[in-house]
Amino acid sequence: MSSIAQKKGFGAMIWDYLTTVDHKKIAHLYLASGGIFFLIGGIEAMLIRIQLMKAGNDFLSAGTYNEVLTMHGTTMIFLAAMPILLAFMNAIMPLQIGARDVAFPFLNSLGFWLFFFGGIFLNLSWFMGGAPDAGWTNYASLALASEGHGIDFYSLGLTISGFGTLISGINFLVTIINMRAPGMTYMRMPLFTWTTFVASALILLAFPPLTVGIFFMVFDRLFGANFFDVANGGNTIIWEHLFWIFGHPEVYILILPAFGIFSEIFAIFSRKRLFGYTALVFATILIGFYGFMVWAHHMFTTGLGATANAVFALATMIIAVPTGVKIFNWLLTIWGGSIKFTTPMIYAIAFIPSFVAGGVTGVMQAIAPLDYQLHDSYFIVAHFHYVIVGGVVLAILAATHLYWPKMFGTMLSEKLGKWTFWFFFIGFHLTFFIQHFLGLMGMPRRVYTFGADQGWDLFNAISSVGALFMAIGVIILLINVVITTVKNERVGNDPWEDGRTLEWAIPSPPPFYNFAQTPLIRGLDTYWIEKMEGNKEGMVYAEPLEEIHMPNGSFLPVVMAFGLFVASFGALYFLDGDKAWALPVLILGLLMTFGSMLLRSLKDDLGFHISKEDLIKDAKGGSMDGSK
Repeated sequence: MSSIAQKKGFGAMIWDYLTTVDHKKIAHLYLASGGIFFLIGGIEAMLIRIQLMKAGNDFLSAGTYNEVLTMHGTTMIFLAAMPILLAFMNAIMPLQIGARDVAFPFLNSLGFWLFFFGGIFLNLSWFMGGAPDAGWTNYASLALASEGHGIDFYSLGLTISGFGTLISGINFLVTIINMRAPGMTYMRMPLFTWTTFVASALILLAFPPLTVGIFFMVFDRLFGANFFDVANGGNTIIWEHLFWIFGHPEVYILILPAFGIFSEIFAIFSRKRLFGYTALVFATILIGFYGFMVWAHHMFTTGLGATANAVFALATMIIAVPTGVKIFNWLLTIWGGSIKFTTPMIYAIAFIPSFVAGGVTGVMQAIAPLDYQLHDSYFIVAHFHYVIVGGVVLAILAATHLYWPKMFGTMLSEKLGKWTFWFFFIGFHLTFFIQHFLGLMGMPRRVYTFGADQGWDLFNAISSVGALFMAIGVIILLINVVITTVKNERVGNDPWEDGRTLEWAIPSPPPFYNFAQTPLIRGLDTYWIEKMEGNKEGMVYAEPLEEIHMPNGSFLPVVMAFGLFVASFGALYFLDGDKAWALPVLILGLLMTFGSMLLRSLKDDLGFHISKEDLIKDAKGGSMDGSK
């Protein structure tokens, strides 16, 4: 079973991706799907900015604007940012710890397909009676009053998708705990692996409250359960608690892997070991811990009382400390380094002031009386986007350039990469910096229009021009991807020439078994250590060359996830009463899912073995040095 890529027909390639359990191909699926949803979310953002470009604009109606606003936020957070980060976690983390795959390859595939079908289900709402319109936070008082099935699409779609993310989080945790190569102690793990580890723990703890809240919402909407209906003894504020107990750790689920990506970039392109590695690790853990102690700062205006407000204000100020520690460690990594200004490094340097600006406005919101004034204004929109775009999206764009050669074996154009950076970076600051002032001038968020006499025209117009700049940057990136793919110029193991960690010691793209022999880890930045000692292979081995056992691919994850997708339509329309097909569809979907689960349980799938001879042939054939 050779790892050298054979020329396959298009149909065979599609079947390969439908049935794969290889973490690297699942990373490709996450990157492609998340990328498509990112474009959809970006188009929705452009619609918002066109509507707000001038006073009294009627480009979108009030109802359509609410739907676009809701779907923009929901798509960008749940269907774009998280999956793209999961793509890099899947592609790189197992390589960094010397593993041949994740702990549960079948579950890894199932996690992706659940996310994918959940996302498709949610977006089908546009064509089936209207999208959700209660904001991405889906506050219960608005959601319960919403007409049509938009909110039900939101609830069921995010439930399916959320199960996929939860599965991925558990999988990554078990992988990092159990599958590190010999010598890879916790304090030798690369920073990206550490941030994946902590983010996965946050997923495990944060997603259940959201799932519970969404279940309550489904029962309220479909069965009249009255969990959130104040008129019938419910409590609408409970939704906010359940949502934000998930929602604030979610910010760290997104930003911690971004921190990990930038940590790798600073070390590689400063050609220095990370300054204060231990401090960075403990700062990451502290951020994860404090992330669960700040959720009610989103709720200062709900009347929790002075004591609760004071506790959460203090926690919000404290969480800024480990983040500050990270910023100074990155600056001291750059200090005195031999810096190479590659595209990823430019993103990393630009990230520091951008993210600090978002963090500073966040600490401002920790002051409850000030938050009371700014809470529902455009100041909050500006703050949130400075954190998410200035942190997470810049990291995604940086990681796309950094890890593209490792994932696909080709190098994105540095020239076009820098064009993307400048358009996107200038556009980002043009769009969101000025929104701080709109907020201070009194412009409320979530409004679809404003009057010509309110003095917000010029700033909104500038903001909309900035959004156009960002769109041009993304289009240049797409052109870059197409040109690179068509040229198909192959690169070696370490195309950046200064790789420090284990993923740069193996071919680009890696063989499907990752490592022919399990590596032995002799310290932090193990590949760098081996290079400095003159070891051209970049690795020493913990075992002799032996046959390798690998898992078989399976189509069952697709069927399981598709079954829930089908069942959701039955659940959605069952209580309309006029759809005779709804109950059979619900039953059919559940039968598909549970039947597949039963089949998986009964089937004795023992995987396959790669012989020692095949591994030697692979090495001689050239795929082991990246030349094929």
